[in-house]
Amino acid sequence: MFNLLKKSLHWLLTLIYKVEVKGLDNYAKAGKRVLIISNHTSFLDPLLLGVFLPDKITFAINTHISQIWWLRPFLALSHVFPMDPTHPLSLKALIHHMQQDTKTVIFPEGRITVTGSLMKIYDGTGMVADKSGATILPVRIDGAQYTHFSKLRNIVRLRLFPKITIQILPPTQIHSDESLTGKSRRKHSGHVLADIMTDMMFATSHYHQTIFSALLEARTIHGGKHNVAEDLERKPLCYDSLIARSIAIGNLLKNSTEQDEHVGVFLPNSTKTLNVVLGLQLHGRIPAMLNYSTGVAGMASACRTAEIKTVLTSRLFIDKAKLTETADALAAQVNLLYLEDLAESLSVIDKLKAALQGKTANYWYKHQQFSPESAAVVLFTSGSEGEPKGVVLSHANILGNHKQLKARINFNAQDVVLNFLPMFHSFGFTVGTMLPVLNGMTTFFYPSPLHYSVIPEIAYETGATIMFGTNTFFSAYAKKAHAYDFYNMRYVVAGAEKLQENTRQVWMDKFGIRILEGYGATETAPVTSVNTPMDYKAGTVGRIMPDMHYKLEPVPGIDNGGKLHVAGPNIMKGYLLPANPGKLVPPESIYGKGWYDTGDIVEVDEDGYIMIKGRSKRFAKISGEMVSLTAVEQLAIQAWPEAHHAVVSLPDPRKGEQLVLLTTQKEATVKQLASAAEGVATINLPRKIFVVDALPALATGKTDYRAATELAAEKLQ
Repeated sequence: MFNLLKKSLHWLLTLIYKVEVKGLDNYAKAGKRVLIISNHTSFLDPLLLGVFLPDKITFAINTHISQIWWLRPFLALSHVFPMDPTHPLSLKALIHHMQQDTKTVIFPEGRITVTGSLMKIYDGTGMVADKSGATILPVRIDGAQYTHFSKLRNIVRLRLFPKITIQILPPTQIHSDESLTGKSRRKHSGHVLADIMTDMMFATSHYHQTIFSALLEARTIHGGKHNVAEDLERKPLCYDSLIARSIAIGNLLKNSTEQDEHVGVFLPNSTKTLNVVLGLQLHGRIPAMLNYSTGVAGMASACRTAEIKTVLTSRLFIDKAKLTETADALAAQVNLLYLEDLAESLSVIDKLKAALQGKTANYWYKHQQFSPESAAVVLFTSGSEGEPKGVVLSHANILGNHKQLKARINFNAQDVVLNFLPMFHSFGFTVGTMLPVLNGMTTFFYPSPLHYSVIPEIAYETGATIMFGTNTFFSAYAKKAHAYDFYNMRYVVAGAEKLQENTRQVWMDKFGIRILEGYGATETAPVTSVNTPMDYKAGTVGRIMPDMHYKLEPVPGIDNGGKLHVAGPNIMKGYLLPANPGKLVPPESIYGKGWYDTGDIVEVDEDGYIMIKGRSKRFAKISGEMVSLTAVEQLAIQAWPEAHHAVVSLPDPRKGEQLVLLTTQKEATVKQLASAAEGVATINLPRKIFVVDALPALATGKTDYRAATELAAEKLQ
């Protein structure tokens, strides 16, 4: 009777949900004493695992769920172990049960997800695996969250019969240090288990595809009429419109460009720029996002480095941004194509063709896909340490970084991202633009982060829930914003520069918002680590992303920490260097090929949180000792929190190097700083202080240290 019921349900579920099971060989490898851990997507989960996993397994299931009347007949397919994950006696009983060499399923979240992502992981499950010596078998259920048996109504688009996948990963174990006991051991085992679950979510994600393929997948999940992009024109774009318009412009650009060609994009944040980027990628052209804040010299250098022959721009943009002279100078080097001219050449037939291609894209695009490892975009470094370098990111780099983030932090189709970071910046491109568009969120494009009074109003008007930015911008917005402007904000994430304590505090006091600080680089697509609501430690930049590896290179004079090298799926394809234009130079460090030397001195604590000590180039060697310029800046910030400060090092004939502080604090002196920084060694104080009206800054708001060094050198003469 049992086998007949199981076979019947197997046939029925396969028919209606197209259930696919992957990795059954891992199930066989796990052995006899196995703790099967799974994410919890819906009420169907116990049934799915009971039917599609071999054997009659035991379910350690929440007492409340085990009592649901309509689930009871299906739970008869397995042994049921009702338990409360928060109750010590339940856990002890489960440990004893596991020691009898059984295969037992447990949902470590203790409840069905109401966010669509992993929720809190209970330490008790890790303790059960640790104490019982059981092998852990991670299982990912995907697709059931879109059924009407989930708890995601009004959060995601529910469907009658979505495809469900059950993926079984290789078995693993928790090995705790025997010196750990009691709460410490429980916390450690829970921490390890949470990482296993997070790694599982990433390992089973689909990121080995192109960006356009991911766009089509998002449309299938969220529906063609779901709005995903909007700008100041206030004409929201749904998936159907976004895809059709991108195809239309892609078809036009196909005739004037070649496959694998780097095509310059000289445009502001807008839905039209998004169309251009996707249209180029559709036909294997590589958008090269030009940083127009660097002026003619920087843009011309970028065009030479990436061998750009054609640049796409807009007359309206050039006129409004007062960039006519820049455009004219650039036109002497490359062919400028204007969107207005392309729009005029677009016929009714072209539009109808694009609309038809958009509707049928899921079928024909499969036959012309490019490799996920092929270049998706070229972004340029700021040039603060020399001429701009081109950073080539693949489709898999960008999508992999999205899935890494999604494994750690929840976002859903109801979220609205306010994206004011320019698309030529990796933060603005990968996280502010592509992340929401490819995951069902809405991104609202605003052309400049410098409108400090306007952006809080835009956040209020659009009901934005997510915002990415820098300390400089968040500090400025806090001064201008009304206390209610960010009423709907779920996540405010800071990166690109250190988040200052006064900025963190004013956001908490004025808006009740905890800023999540992260860390990254264009070369890591860009997120390397980030604090999350579940994994948060103030003063750090969070924990490293799933499936990333790191090593710390020892640095003479630095006792704790070292120079950070990273490897992983989000590490760039390589550089385009000014000295050798057009030639891709893959990443490589002292630890081998595929490793990226971040150049940052960091410390990693026992829980895996990263603390940035400063750039390796932002250390000075004074009288044989290493001094962090960033640490000296912090002294100035503590002394004069309302002012802006930059510390640079210049040659010194006696001590090798000397520290110079540029500050906007009026009448600042070394003596005042020494008084405010009581107990600090003289070697950690600047030798000279120069008061300036404003510090040199990049488009992202970060200090331009190259220009600051030149300014300090001029003043020192």
